[in-house]
Amino acid sequence: MKNILTACLCVLLAVTALAQKPNKLTGKEKKQGWILLFDGKTTNGWHTYLRDTVGSKWQVKEGTIIYDPSQPRSGGGDIVTNQEFENFDFRLEWKVAKASNSGIIFNIQEKKEPGFNATYSSGIEMQVLDNIDAADKNPETHLAGSMYDMFGGAAVSKPKPVGEWNHARILQNKGRITFWLNDVMTADVQVGSDEWNAVLAKSKFSKGFPNFAKVLKGKIALQEHPGSSAWRNIKIQPL
Repeated sequence: MKNILTACLCVLLAVTALAQKPNKLTGKEKKQGWILLFDGKTTNGWHTYLRDTVGSKWQVKEGTIIYDPSQPRSGGGDIVTNQEFENFDFRLEWKVAKASNSGIIFNIQEKKEPGFNATYSSGIEMQVLDNIDAADKNPETHLAGSMYDMFGGAAVSKPKPVGEWNHARILQNKGRITFWLNDVMTADVQVGSDEWNAVLAKSKFSKGFPNFAKVLKGKIALQEHPGSSAWRNIKIQPL
């Protein structure tokens, strides 16, 4: 009996390990329509904003996409998905080095026109940050998990210590946008509502960003910013 129990336990552990393997969809997720946006080996499906390929600062190492600031400056820039998405449930894991700053930006309109020079010219950002040592940690709407410069705060920004993986989720459905960081809701708002308009009017995006959040469909970006960041388990379920 002891040998049977031991064998069963080994099988259970093996199955659990397989189910938890990074950058893989489970059978259930596939049936639900989830799409893997990073295969764990290449940057296929991504390109640097306003370019055709991915710059050298973005590399794939040990099943993660790494932003390496030590690489030549010419290899930088945010990377964006080749595809556009509208209503979706988007999830990934991220971690940063000490004092690092980054972001997840979505609804990006990629155009080689004035007013679209950066991903954040049109897209909304979920902040990725070392809350302790990064320079851009004030005001509170700049903390990890916040809707950058708009919604969030210290009470709900609970990132893991530097070097540990964080779970981020962005849900967008018919203009309703909700953020979670490590299963804690950090923002929830209807675009175009009185609440949205009031906060937008006080944010940095009220002046000089005429194309910000005008279209609730677009590409998704991982942001180049000071420091180093790592990303994995990037997946989306179109709604």
